[in-house]
Amino acid sequence: MTISTPAVFAALDPIPPGSQYRDMAEKGDKYAQYFLADTWFSAGDMKQAQRWAEKAAAAGLPDAWALLANISLQHSGKALLQAKRYAEKAALAGSEAGKVILARILLHRSAEQKACARALSLLEQAAGNMHDDAAVDAQMWLGLLYAGGICVKEDHATAAYWLKRSSALSRTGYAEYWTGMLFAQGESGIVKKDPARASYWFASSCREGFDSGCEKVPAIRP
Repeated sequence: MTISTPAVFAALDPIPPGSQYRDMAEKGDKYAQYFLADTWFSAGDMKQAQRWAEKAAAAGLPDAWALLANISLQHSGKALLQAKRYAEKAALAGSEAGKVILARILLHRSAEQKACARALSLLEQAAGNMHDDAAVDAQMWLGLLYAGGICVKEDHATAAYWLKRSSALSRTGYAEYWTGMLFAQGESGIVKKDPARASYWFASSCREGFDSGCEKVPAIRP
């Protein structure tokens, strides 16, 4: 008699994203709800991300409003207006991430000078709070604005200052690489594709020792 071995592994369901947070999230823990929402967002499931972010926001977590704004930006049409409403709530509630996302929205398309001034102010506020992870993104965006002459006069020295500060909080050369990628790909409504600027910041990233930056430029002159 032949005894077949059951395909145990084939029968196992894949572990859904954020499983480590689900129990606490279902019990009403707002932080677990937020982390679960953020995990679903990273996994690309906007429906689940929105569901849990809404719960965390309703429970009083300011960063959850910022995440809802980010989720809205993944959609088109009138979603930008909804994203702005969420971001305003986040910033008003004291979310540094909310300030960054609101600044991005204010910079969208041909922003008026007043919108530019507010966007810069929000980014500078978030950039100065070194105890919050949002400082990394705020400093990167400030660097990008000066690198591209967006709302400010183009100034490579000031751009490098902000990008180096950001990279010091994450990984050396990463902010310069991120800036190069934005110029290489463009950012809808904010950054136009610019191969020359992209090459400049990829080279800067490479000189800082970031390997991915070096891969974008075949040779860097000393």
